[in-house]
Amino acid sequence: MVSQQLRPAPQESPASHAAPRGSRSVPVLLLKVLVLAVVISTVVALTPALVAAERWGFLVFFWVLVLLVVAVYATRRAIPLKYLLPGAVLLFSFVVYPVISTFQVSLTNLGDGTRATREEATAQILGASVVQAPDAPRYNLSVATTGSPSAGPYAFLLVDPATGEASVGTDEGLEPLPDATVTDGFVTAADGYELLTPVQVNDASAQLADLTVPVDGGAIRQLGIRQAFLGSTPLVYDEDAETITNTDTGAVYAPTLQGDREYYVSADGQRLSDQSWAADVGLANYVRAFTDARILSDFLGIFGWTLVFATLSVATTFALGTVLAIVLNDRRVRGQKVYRSVLLLPYAIPSFISLLLWSGFWNTDFGLINDLTGLSVDWFGGETTAKVAVILTNLWLGFPYMFLVVTGALQAIPEDLKEAAGLDGAGGFTGFRTITFPLLLIPTAPLLVASFAFNFNNFNTIFLLTGGGPFTPDNPTAGGTDLLISYTIRLAFGASGAQFGFASAIAVLLFILTGVVAALQFRLTRRLEDVI
Repeated sequence: MVSQQLRPAPQESPASHAAPRGSRSVPVLLLKVLVLAVVISTVVALTPALVAAERWGFLVFFWVLVLLVVAVYATRRAIPLKYLLPGAVLLFSFVVYPVISTFQVSLTNLGDGTRATREEATAQILGASVVQAPDAPRYNLSVATTGSPSAGPYAFLLVDPATGEASVGTDEGLEPLPDATVTDGFVTAADGYELLTPVQVNDASAQLADLTVPVDGGAIRQLGIRQAFLGSTPLVYDEDAETITNTDTGAVYAPTLQGDREYYVSADGQRLSDQSWAADVGLANYVRAFTDARILSDFLGIFGWTLVFATLSVATTFALGTVLAIVLNDRRVRGQKVYRSVLLLPYAIPSFISLLLWSGFWNTDFGLINDLTGLSVDWFGGETTAKVAVILTNLWLGFPYMFLVVTGALQAIPEDLKEAAGLDGAGGFTGFRTITFPLLLIPTAPLLVASFAFNFNNFNTIFLLTGGGPFTPDNPTAGGTDLLISYTIRLAFGASGAQFGFASAIAVLLFILTGVVAALQFRLTRRLEDVI
C-alpha cells in the first residue's frame, strides 16, 4: 500500500497535450483554398478583357501560371517548387519580360510621328481629306465622352436641324440616339455619356480635330464648338489591297518604307501625307547605331566614359571605405561605434537629397566648394571639371557602403592568421598585402562586381547632378558627362523628339555590354578562390 501511495504518478507525454493534427491543418487548408480561389477568379475575370484586346501571349501566360500554382500548392509534394515558383514568376515578370519587350520595340520605328497603328494613321489621313461643300448638311453638335473629359474617348452627339433626330457619332460610324434629351436643338443629356463644357471642348481641340465619323458618301467632322458638317473626300481605302485611291486623279498610294518610316506613296514616288505609323523595321536601328558616324562616335565616347566612371567609382569608394574600416577596426581606437555611426550617415540620407545638395555645393558663384577653397571654377561648365565633380560626389555617396562591407569582412578574418604572419616577420603593410587584403577580396569581390554594374547604369547621379551636360551647340543630344543610360533616356524622351525604337536598340546593346563586362569580372574573381 505504501509503495503504491509513494509511486509517482505517470507523466503525460508532451504529445498528449498537443492539438490534433487535423485541427491545426484546417485553418491552413482554408487559407490555401482561399488563396487559390482568389488567383483562379482573378485570371478568369481578366480573360474576357485579354481576349477582347487579343493579348494571346498574356492569356497563355496567366493560365499556365494558374495551372502551375494549382499543381504546386494544392498538394504536399513538390516542396522545392513551392519556394522556387514565386521567384521564377518575379524573375520572368521583372527581368525576362522587360528584356523581351525592349528587344521587340527595338525592331520597330516607334517614336514621335509613329505612335499610331497603320489603321489609326489611315483613318487620320482619310479624315484630314474631308472637305466641306457649300451646300453640305450641318448638325448641332454636343461633344461627349465615355471616359475622361481630358483624355476621351470622345463622341459627337448630333441633332439634325431638319428632322430633330439625335444620333451619336464615333470613329466607327453613326448610330441613332433615341433616348437623348434634346433642348433647343442640342443634346443636353444622354445615358452613358458625359457632356463636355465649351472650355473642355476647347482644351480637347487637338484630339477632336482627328475625330472623323464615317458615313455613306463622306464623313462628319467638327465645325467650331457647336456645329458639325457632312463632308466628302476623294480618297477611298481598299482594305484588301491596303491601298488608298484618289478618285479625282486616279492615283493609287501603297504603304512604302522610306528610311525607317512607312508612308502612303504613289507609283511615281509622291507621298499622300507625311503621316506615318509604327512598323517593323527589323535590325535597322542596330545598323543605324553602328553605321551612322555621328551616333557611333557619340556611342563610343559615352561608352568609354561610362567604363571610366564605373571603374573609378568602385575603386575610389572601395579604397576609402577600406582605409576607414581598417583604421576603425583597431581595438586601440576609442569610440568606434560613434565613428562608424557618423561615417554611415551619408548612406542613410536618400541619395536624391544628397545629389541635389551637392549640385548646389558645386555652384560657381555661391557654392560651398568654391567658398572653402577660394576658387572660382565653373565646375559644370567644362567637361573635365564636370567629370571630376561627378566622381567626387559619387565617392561621397558610395564610400559608406564599402566601409560597411569591408568592416564586416575584416571581422570575419581569423586573428590567428594575423598573429602567425606577425611571428613570421610580416609587418603591418606586408601582412595586410599578403594576408588581409587577399582574404578581404574573397567575400567582397562579388559585391564589387555588383557595384560596378550599378554604377554602369547610375542614372540618378548624372541626371540630378549635371543632367548629362555640359552640351555643345552642335550636339545637344550627347553631353560631356552622359552615361549610356542617360543618353538612351534622352533619345527616348528628349526634347528633339522621342525615338523609342532606336533607344530600345541602344538599351539592348547596353544590356549586352553590362552582361559581358560582369561575366568577365566574375570570371576574374574566381581566381581569388586559390588564395586560401
